[in-house]
Amino acid sequence: MTDTTPSSSSLGNGDCAIVPAIQIEHLSKSYGATTVVDDLTFTVHPGTVTGFLGPNGAGKSTTMRMILGLDRPSNGRALIGGRPYAQWPSPTRLLGSLLDASAIHPGRTARAHLSWIARSSAVPASRIGPVLDRVGIADAADQPAGGLSLGMRQRLGLAGALLCDPRVLILDEPLNGLDPEGIVWLRHLLKEFAETGGTVLLSSHLMNEMQATADHVVVIARGRLIADVSVAELAARTSGTIRVDGVGAAQIIDALTKRGGNIENADDSPDRFTVTGVDPAEINRIAWSLDVTLRELAPTGASLETAFLTLTHNQDRRTTKGTTP
Repeated sequence: MTDTTPSSSSLGNGDCAIVPAIQIEHLSKSYGATTVVDDLTFTVHPGTVTGFLGPNGAGKSTTMRMILGLDRPSNGRALIGGRPYAQWPSPTRLLGSLLDASAIHPGRTARAHLSWIARSSAVPASRIGPVLDRVGIADAADQPAGGLSLGMRQRLGLAGALLCDPRVLILDEPLNGLDPEGIVWLRHLLKEFAETGGTVLLSSHLMNEMQATADHVVVIARGRLIADVSVAELAARTSGTIRVDGVGAAQIIDALTKRGGNIENADDSPDRFTVTGVDPAEINRIAWSLDVTLRELAPTGASLETAFLTLTHNQDRRTTKGTTP
């Protein structure tokens, strides 16, 4: 692995030539008897957009907070270029972050918010105008943050993350509140950032957009790592997924499961689901033997969303049975 550890003087004088990786090493976090992050190990490499995926409560936000030094690990460590975030001479000039757009002071204008970040980071105020233009809210620069829409607050939070011209970005659900145009804009921004060598860790619940934006994904569930693969590899795992729909189709699920099938139910009907591990001819034979008429029996395309749901569903089943991944 390439050594990305900078010298002790790097970035103390604004040198942003070095792009460090984010290194998570046996990271754990517990609150009393509850473990929310459990022995995580993965690396976010420069030049890639890495998606950070997991169900609600999986430990994604807690992991990001530990990377930024906002929460102390119970065990393990989170490093940026070989050292903790707080040990960098000018950490905000190395890493830009957006964890919660609603945390911006509601009475402070967009320009004043960025001015506060610039002063605390020793960044020239002359950067404020260009970054407001870049995120598309220059016209709202003098409006109080409390009067901005959720999408505009997200853009202001992104402006704060970009203000110091960092080489690493950590963004927690930055797509929330953005309209379709804003989502496409952010996708291009992150891809361009990574193409210039930047390191990006991005969480989102919008799987289709994550598939279009990320190069690599880290998937966790119940605080544990369950996948660390390229987006293409994870999506390809669904290439054998069969979509099933029909009146009474739920009657064939037990038989499919006994033949090694993995079932993912739709939210709106027990008779609509996807199957992996059983070929269409066998599914049709089982349905015929149980006198079930299927309206649909068709393969699906490779989908990050389907792969994610299958992974997390299987993890929940293993946890319920008392086994480890």
